[in-house]
Amino acid sequence: MNKRMNRRDFLKVLLAGTGGLLLQQFLSACGVRTRPTPTPASQSAAAATMTASGVAAVETLPAATPLQQPDLVVVRGSDIEAMLRRALEAFGGIQTFVPSGARVVIKPNICAAVPPEYAVTTNPWLVGVLVRLCLEAGASQVVVMDLPIRGSGETAYTTSGIREQVEAAGGRMEVMNALGFQAVAIPQGRRLKAASVYQPAREAEVLINVPIAKDHSTTRLTLGMKNLMGLVPDRDRGVMHRMDIHQTIADLASLIRPKLTIIDAIRILTAGGPVNNDLNAVERRDTIIVSPDMVAADSYATSLFGLTPDDIGYISLAANMGLGRKDWQALHVQEIAL
Repeated sequence: MNKRMNRRDFLKVLLAGTGGLLLQQFLSACGVRTRPTPTPASQSAAAATMTASGVAAVETLPAATPLQQPDLVVVRGSDIEAMLRRALEAFGGIQTFVPSGARVVIKPNICAAVPPEYAVTTNPWLVGVLVRLCLEAGASQVVVMDLPIRGSGETAYTTSGIREQVEAAGGRMEVMNALGFQAVAIPQGRRLKAASVYQPAREAEVLINVPIAKDHSTTRLTLGMKNLMGLVPDRDRGVMHRMDIHQTIADLASLIRPKLTIIDAIRILTAGGPVNNDLNAVERRDTIIVSPDMVAADSYATSLFGLTPDDIGYISLAANMGLGRKDWQALHVQEIAL
């Protein structure tokens, strides 16, 4: 015959089953934010209740679900290093994209020999911080490169301020030369079926795309996918413009797939792009946009200019080709203010 549970035994069972819940309620009352502890599949959380006969019953509660990794992270603040570190932490850290021993190529926008305050080239301090983080993750080397549309690489690298920051962080600037380009087929290309691509960038174990968000006279905006044109020579860029610039940008993006896109919107150029020397066209936004989905990153960046992804031809075309998502509002977007 079962022995009835006395008051002391009942309290022991009750506290064992609900102690964690009571502790969370206490911490919450004190202003401390807690995260549910995941329970192994073989053990469900339980809460004790009493039956009419005085015997403790167990109620099975659902196990906690793991936190979802974001599709896109947007950080606003004034400290560039803190912004970038916080954005990458949301994905599990830079090591999520840069394994130890990897050869890394960073592709900023260094289209001309223009000082950074004009928002024509990628913020040099952002590039420098990224180089340092890649090396902290154990990258064997970090090389930064672009092919300017005006002037030499040497001059543009120096005037933009990027060379100084990259070398101070332990990275290396590479001036792209004609011997590095190689013709390759573009299997998914709808208009652009082949192009000469800079092989050291294409063959890197990790390619990180770091464009600046700015106005463009031909494509309305230049963002991540447009920035990839800096990996093909002038001759091929001319062909892309003559054929169908929006479709050929999407075609090139089907071939060159960066592991990560980081859009510099610390300063944005709102008119006169891609090269401009009017500070009145520069707006400070103190924002960076980070995503492994280049189409999603570009899509969100259109909102900085009061536009939508459908306003930029190459974004819609790339989404239609299955290269990424343009409906960023439907994605898991994490916005952080520092």
